[in-house]
Amino acid sequence: MRPLSFSLAACGALLAGCAATGGGAGPSAVKPEQLSGALNRVSWGVNLGTYQQAEKVGYDAWLEQQLHPGAARLPAAAQAQIDVMTITRKPLPQLNQDLDQQRKDADKIADDDQKKAAQQAYQQELNRIAKEAATRSLLRDLYSPNQLQEQMTWFWMNHFNVHQGKSNLRVLVGDYEDNAVRAHALGKFRDLLSTTLRHPAMIRYLDNEQNAAGHINENYARELMELHTLGVDGGYSQRDVQELARILTGVGVNMGTNTPGVKKELQAQYVRQGLFEFNPNRHDYGNKEFLGQTVKGRGLAEVDEALDRLCRHPATAHFISRKLALYFVADEAPPALVERMAATFQSTDGDIAAVLRTMFTSAEFAQSLGRKFKDPVHYVVSAVRLAYDDKVVLNTGPMLYWLNRMAEPLYGRQTPDGYQLTQSGWASPGQMTTRFEIAKAIGSGNAGLFKTDGPQAQERAAFPQLANALYYQSLQKTNSPATRQVLDQATSPQEWNTFLLSSPELMHR
Repeated sequence: MRPLSFSLAACGALLAGCAATGGGAGPSAVKPEQLSGALNRVSWGVNLGTYQQAEKVGYDAWLEQQLHPGAARLPAAAQAQIDVMTITRKPLPQLNQDLDQQRKDADKIADDDQKKAAQQAYQQELNRIAKEAATRSLLRDLYSPNQLQEQMTWFWMNHFNVHQGKSNLRVLVGDYEDNAVRAHALGKFRDLLSTTLRHPAMIRYLDNEQNAAGHINENYARELMELHTLGVDGGYSQRDVQELARILTGVGVNMGTNTPGVKKELQAQYVRQGLFEFNPNRHDYGNKEFLGQTVKGRGLAEVDEALDRLCRHPATAHFISRKLALYFVADEAPPALVERMAATFQSTDGDIAAVLRTMFTSAEFAQSLGRKFKDPVHYVVSAVRLAYDDKVVLNTGPMLYWLNRMAEPLYGRQTPDGYQLTQSGWASPGQMTTRFEIAKAIGSGNAGLFKTDGPQAQERAAFPQLANALYYQSLQKTNSPATRQVLDQATSPQEWNTFLLSSPELMHR
């Protein structure tokens, strides 16, 4: 067998073509021969199991199941990994309390060396909790039958971005993803916006716990309009930012067990739900002028009124629709499609599944299949899904490492704008070289996905099955002559796998 390193020259054409996309017009609806391409776009990456299921029930029926999914049943081996996680076994308030007590205990230690060791242990525990959340997310992406729900969870986590490195957000991100975002990923946008607003991860990340009457902090108010709803060109003014910040005064968190002393006349206004707190002592009860209308000062109800106004604004319908089309269809979102999606958004009061249906059944969507460049998360998850189908990995560590290498770690975007959704952010020569190395690791069966960490490490034999029925029935037909030529040069199954996983066709969805 020829060493894989000698095959880099043979892969030159593949790497050079990975950032290129094809042209030509397509049909107005997904044709049978486009099934694998459509599944590749709607799911986290087509694999044999998904293809066979969609082929059996028909693409339209499969799509409806994805838009309105039932409870997700993961394979037992994947669910077992999730069931033993601390984030599964402990409710967020208890988890936060336990970690906070660990931090306080460490700070009380008098001996400097012992204090430093205890503080490091606390930080390591925060890292472990965050890694659990990322592992759970990847296991769901890989194996959940509700593929669209999981992909939309990533989309909204990116849209309502928080960075795990701030404060104690490593404790919070798992609950934020599961309960604030995932639970509403295909529901009404208004519900999704409200749950993110009330989650301590968002409140803490964008500093709204520091926002109080007489001490206004505009961070969250600004991003709520610029990034979450109206968009930077949504027609709001700096005065609207200031007024929304006033509306949001008192919206904060309570990480402890004590209730603040609220003025007697305001006690009925106090709200505590989990770690979320509305403290009326900190709220500005004056009237506000927001988006051209008066909001009467009356406490937390002002926030709901502001959210209603933001969600029903035409700019929000357009901004969200455009971003969805950017993510699912093309880097230059088709204007006519965006307008139809925005009309659906408004007519259904922000029904996310209805907006997605308008997009997925459009001519523009069918015409775009195979041309959207995969960001790192899509590349890594789709490659593992294709290589191993429903064979459950024992260790997501290599996948997390690859995402770090390619600068798209889960919960790792520091700025609130989220990761870039277009090809220009991910198609650099360095990125493509890293992708070839990942393809080589997966294709050779030496990626470490089936070997657990720790002193009692377990390992399960697993070799990727890429030359399967899915490939010969569907994927092979989409390969360019250049890709076929390179695949024909492979001298071993490992080499063939590597060439396929690093081909231009596998870089696109």
